Amino acid sequence: MKIIHFSDTHLGYSDLEVLNEENINQREADFYDAFLQVIKQIKKIKPDYIIHTGDLFHRSSPSNRAITFALEQFKIINALNIPFILIAGNHSTPRTNLSSPILKIFENFENIHVSYNQEYKKVEFKDTVFHTLPHMNDETTALSQIELCETQIDKKKKNIMMMHCSVGATYLMQEFGEWVYPRDKEYIFEKMDYVALGHWHGFGQVGKHANVYYSGSTERTSLNDKRNSKGFVEINLSDELLIEFKEIKIRPIIQKKLDCEDYENALIDASDTEDAIVEVRLTNLTALQSIDIQNSDIKKMFPDAMSVNVKREFKHGANETDLSDIEALSLEEFFLEHIKEDSNEKEYDRLKGKVQELFAQYEEARDDSL
Repeated sequence: MKIIHFSDTHLGYSDLEVLNEENINQREADFYDAFLQVIKQIKKIKPDYIIHTGDLFHRSSPSNRAITFALEQFKIINALNIPFILIAGNHSTPRTNLSSPILKIFENFENIHVSYNQEYKKVEFKDTVFHTLPHMNDETTALSQIELCETQIDKKKKNIMMMHCSVGATYLMQEFGEWVYPRDKEYIFEKMDYVALGHWHGFGQVGKHANVYYSGSTERTSLNDKRNSKGFVEINLSDELLIEFKEIKIRPIIQKKLDCEDYENALIDASDTEDAIVEVRLTNLTALQSIDIQNSDIKKMFPDAMSVNVKREFKHGANETDLSDIEALSLEEFFLEHIKEDSNEKEYDRLKGKVQELFAQYEEARDDSL
């Protein structure tokens, strides 16, 4: 038996304010492309079952474009005549009962089975039982549903458990309302042939449990996720459990470091940044340099990158203003004091006007937003 497990596709996610040729946010388009790559592989592999462990959409009320894309792809999946079991994650679960769950729109597809009502649902076939536990806002309800799940295990069939949660503190995403699976119920995993997890965005086996896996997300919703490869899991259930991670091609995130102690002579290689998201760390930066070095100047170093994000790390000096003094100063005053320490009188007079102008623009923008 062959199963494809993927998760956390976050359709509708957008970021970085870069538009593609079709006038769609480029990062949103990247997430659609990642989904299409998984569907292409499903057609090639032709598994017995397909499972998705939550956060199909990035929001519980996704955009029309995200919904339209999903419906088009689900129509293609449905035509493959392969059972597709899908559960809700925390991003696609309404926080109140006043909103209708978005996954309800897929109920009329013959080969698609959805679980979204914050309760246990058994999806049963001739040889396999899928024990689905979607995201649940209430931990007390979740506990009772886990106990119900345990009673439904069929020893005559393969048993697949599907959840969208954190199994232990290691896999917390620090998001609102995330569900943590109770440690004293982990013994149930041993009764399952495979436990498919969603929520954590990296692929991997969970702890000592040889049959418990996160498939990871299919794209990156954060620059902090740059080290994780993205893709899906191919599961072979025969005499033994065989797990294979299948990587897909997504937009790279490239890190660059620029030491500002010798900024004028610094050399930086941009040859590997075409169409990439580039993160540039400016290190050993002084307050004076922070005024003179503009983000636009850094971005010009990477003309072929899709996007450039600049992080500034200030140099720590012995003459820094004590933290206890900051409370008595406005941010503008503190910044000016810092510059005064690092520059001569003529240079300070030159920069003072620029700083005051910048803070005036900032205050004006704040007033307009109120």
